Amino acid sequence: MGSEQSLERDVHVRARNVGGIDEAEVSLPPGVTVLTGRNATNRTSFLQSIMAGLGSERATLKGDTDEGEVELRVDGETYTRTLTRNGDTVVYGGDPYLDDPAVADQFAFLLENTEVRRAVARGDDLREIIMDPVDTDEIEAQIRDLENEKRDLDDQIEELERIEDELPELEAEKRDLEADIEDAREELADVEDEIESRDVSLEQSRSQKEAIEEAFEALRDARADLEDVEFELETERQTLEDLREERDRLESELADADEHDENPDQLAGRIDELRERKRALDDTISQLGSVISFNEEMLDGEGLDLDEFGDDSNADPTEQLLDETEDVVCWTCGSEVERDRIEGTVDHLRELRAEKLDERSDLDDQIEELSATRSEIQRQQRERERTQRRLSEVESEIEATEGRIESLEESLADQQEEVKRLEAETEDAGTGGDYDEVLELHRESNEIELRIERLESDLADVEAEIEDHEETLRERDDLSERREEIDDELTDLRTKVDRIEAEAVEEFNDHMESVLAVLEYDNIERIWVERREREVREGRRKVEKTTFDLHVIRATDDGTSYRDTIDHLSESEREVTGLVFALAGYLVHEVYEDVPFMVLDSLEAIDSDRIARVVDYFSDYADYLVVALLPEDAQALSEEYTYVEQID
Repeated sequence: MGSEQSLERDVHVRARNVGGIDEAEVSLPPGVTVLTGRNATNRTSFLQSIMAGLGSERATLKGDTDEGEVELRVDGETYTRTLTRNGDTVVYGGDPYLDDPAVADQFAFLLENTEVRRAVARGDDLREIIMDPVDTDEIEAQIRDLENEKRDLDDQIEELERIEDELPELEAEKRDLEADIEDAREELADVEDEIESRDVSLEQSRSQKEAIEEAFEALRDARADLEDVEFELETERQTLEDLREERDRLESELADADEHDENPDQLAGRIDELRERKRALDDTISQLGSVISFNEEMLDGEGLDLDEFGDDSNADPTEQLLDETEDVVCWTCGSEVERDRIEGTVDHLRELRAEKLDERSDLDDQIEELSATRSEIQRQQRERERTQRRLSEVESEIEATEGRIESLEESLADQQEEVKRLEAETEDAGTGGDYDEVLELHRESNEIELRIERLESDLADVEAEIEDHEETLRERDDLSERREEIDDELTDLRTKVDRIEAEAVEEFNDHMESVLAVLEYDNIERIWVERREREVREGRRKVEKTTFDLHVIRATDDGTSYRDTIDHLSESEREVTGLVFALAGYLVHEVYEDVPFMVLDSLEAIDSDRIARVVDYFSDYADYLVVALLPEDAQALSEEYTYVEQID
């Protein structure tokens, strides 16, 4: 866990059995704290203790003990870190300040063997260093999820647009139906008036009139039932036609579907096997990195306790390690070996680590390819299964529809016979004289009433459809708003890597320019990073990849400028460049949001005056800056800083 707010109170650090420390407790106020002392006075060990309390696993356990611990009190909270020896390894436990210290290890804990500093010194690809904390796989997964959601939204919005286009037609249809109903009602009123006038002259034959009305009422009901059956039959026939067309289409899709020889489960097993190999490689690469860093540190004379070199406290530990033949006492087996042999072994380990990195990249390509193939096969299988299920459903629906059609055809024939019978009865009931005219008027009235009922039913359907469309369209604003949010998120994710790269380059170039101005190197005009796209091989593929090229411009005494390379930078210039690049990463990845600490060590390659300027420059960007310096270098720093001369 970490705090996003700047801390204002002293930080208390208590360490036991870390590096060369037996027991030490120091309070760090906000600002710059300088740990000053000669070599092998546990300055680096104390920096490691701070790092351990913050969550790093780059601290070493004291050689003559099996357990150590660090307690860190920050802003009223206490954090712990334990170190326990387990065979040849050290197990880290406790409840440190950070859950994940990876980014802080890279850009805030700037010991000599920090990868970012050594990468600049070696002339490695700086882009790999700055982008290491960015989980590109997770970004790609988020992009895929958002693209799928966007496609779903596009389909819904497209459907809403179709619905909106239908509304004017439905409104026009509604107006036409209302007009037709109004006309039919007026026509019915005229016919009923005519019937009424005829009834007045036929008052004496009321019983016959009632019989006619009853006959027509029955006929009207029969005709309504007949129309219902005809409508149902027509609907079922259309449904049957649609189902048969769908069946033909589904059968064609199944016939055209590709059959894959590979089994998704077998592919999954191969993928799991490759991932297990990759995990093993990751462990090996991590272990190799630790071994390389440890040996580099030991070769440089870091992490060594004075007690190991006898009682002569005035002797230089490095001189005691090296004799005229540059033999050293191997820190793993205790025998004397030539320094070149150890350095050769470290070089071999570096080459081995590079080979393992290439092998891991190859495995990533295979995993990606097999995963894509497996996903495609599974998608096609799911699609085929859905098609087969739907085909089975369609077959069942066709059979059921054919049965309903057969039943409706029988009902239609029966109903047609019933209508004919009732028509004959109405004719018999109203034959002769004026009754023939009355009969015709009743028949006309009956037909108009049926027409009005159909029109009103159609109008109700249209009104319901309009209301449903309007209700659905009310969702469009929310869908459009979400789609715009997804567009913004996709843009942000797709440009995230480019944005971080650009910000890193800008931060480095700006700070490098400022630092060079502050440090006043006479023959360096400019050091800057350029982003370039190159075609490189990754495993078996060639891909476009961004690289960071470091450029150096020097100036001669007569003012002539010329391009130089990182190889020709002095050790001091390389150290400054590495520190500035680390600062760029610290700011780009906003490390200060999680851990307001930065530690600096091994600045001896830089002269005292420039160390003071570097420390002053870095102090603006971390709430707590802890620096380990030799006494002669510390003398050049501001008196306002806090100085710790003894670690105990």
